[in-house]
Amino acid sequence: MFNRNRLIVGGVFAAIALFIVGGMVHMTLNCIYVREGQSLMLRYKGPLIFGSAKPAAPGQFAEPGKEVGVLEQLRGPGRHFYCPIWWERTLVDDVMVFPGEVAIVTSLMGEQPPPGQFVVDGELSGPNRATQQGILRKVLGPGRYRINPFAFNHKKVNTELRESGGRNKLSGWVQIPAGYVGVVTNNVDNVLAKRGSGVQDKVLPPGIYPINPEEQQVDVVEVGFRETSIETDKIKLADGSYKVDESGEPEAMEDSGINFPSNDGFEIQLDFTAVWGVMPQDAPEVVRTFGSIQAVEQKVILPQAESICRNNGSKVGANALLVGESRQVFQEGVTADFDKVLTEKKLTLMYGLVRHIYIPKEVRIPLQRGYIADELTITREEERTTKTEEGILREAEKKVLQEAEKVRVETAKLVASTIAEGERKVGEIAAETEQQVAAIESKIAEFDAKKTELLGKAKATAAQQLAEAESQQFELAVKAFGSATAYSQWQFAENLPDNIQLQLLYAGEGTLWTDLKGIQPTLPLAAPQPAPKPKAVAPQQQPR
Repeated sequence: MFNRNRLIVGGVFAAIALFIVGGMVHMTLNCIYVREGQSLMLRYKGPLIFGSAKPAAPGQFAEPGKEVGVLEQLRGPGRHFYCPIWWERTLVDDVMVFPGEVAIVTSLMGEQPPPGQFVVDGELSGPNRATQQGILRKVLGPGRYRINPFAFNHKKVNTELRESGGRNKLSGWVQIPAGYVGVVTNNVDNVLAKRGSGVQDKVLPPGIYPINPEEQQVDVVEVGFRETSIETDKIKLADGSYKVDESGEPEAMEDSGINFPSNDGFEIQLDFTAVWGVMPQDAPEVVRTFGSIQAVEQKVILPQAESICRNNGSKVGANALLVGESRQVFQEGVTADFDKVLTEKKLTLMYGLVRHIYIPKEVRIPLQRGYIADELTITREEERTTKTEEGILREAEKKVLQEAEKVRVETAKLVASTIAEGERKVGEIAAETEQQVAAIESKIAEFDAKKTELLGKAKATAAQQLAEAESQQFELAVKAFGSATAYSQWQFAENLPDNIQLQLLYAGEGTLWTDLKGIQPTLPLAAPQPAPKPKAVAPQQQPR
């Protein structure tokens, strides 16, 4: 019995020891700690002795618990318990993408894409995970990502600048400032979005965009209006001033600005300024056709400005370019032709201005002198007209003064008449008021007399009624007591003082005075009290 108990106790201690050893092994050997900023990638090695598991298909993740291979899901920070005998445990650092950079991810698992296609669609995990090998179309912007290195590798890039055909194309971290748009060029077809390769019609507004350099490139195009000028060089003197002719016109250098012969054989030079621009919706066509804004200026604006000015200027004479009306016709023709050319090329013209025309002095000076003589004639005529109008003005001013004085006198008359009429009406109103006051005072006197008469009558009537009432009161009191003697006795008794003492004395006939001697000391010796006034109390009717 003793041995049996010892065996039981020993077994219990052995079980406890085994449990403790197993717990220590589990907490030390099997436990792996994943720090913040890391993930745990697991690869299942399969059973060593009992059972079997097939390996995962090449280029695919292993199905948990059934296949040998790398699991898709990465474990996050914390303690995880996986026995190293069955599991290969690898710590993987999270991918940090900072502002100003993007991450380009390449899928290492899945099927081979069709020939010529190297950009594939898909996500890093989940039901939309990439199923083909190649560069993922979607790039990763700033943030923290868990990327399984068995399935993906990545490359972080900033802003990439590539020069192509004289154009600067951006990708990676692309920032489009205000006043610009981004024209996108697809390097490959996007089947899901149904967009082919080449320049896209939809532009990117100002903002920050993560662009996959393997899929797209962006031309940052300035939109809005800009100014392009062609100016004639002037001859400078040693002191820095410009050389001028006898009429004060600066002399231009030959073969500068826009120069052409007029139809009468004179050499003409002029300055031209174009205010033109590219609208956002036209930016893709400009990039597609010319490549850049600088190319537009060099290939379209400057050559077309010179060509249009020459073509229109060669059709007119030198003097026509100097005269106002014919020069305006020339300006309008140049603007219309220039606007037509730019509209066909998806450009917008605001102004096409011919700013200054340099005409040879042998043509300009005689015309200027003729115009000056004409202007002097016109000036003299205008001076004569001005003096005539000035005389009319002075006469009108005198008439104005006369009319003003007339108005002043008539106004004074109207004021005096109005004041007199007002004073008359005031007198009439005062007289009528006095009459009404006298009539009212007469009525008040009549009312006072009537009041005095009525008050006298009322006082007499009141005194009479009071006397009659007192008489009736006495008559009624006498009737109530039955006789005047009874009423008098009642009044006598009513007026007696409240503290009177009555004593009954018996005396025989003829003995009253003798009997009084014996009771005199018992009578009260108080001072005599004044008789109370009779109370005006209505007598009660005595029953008969």
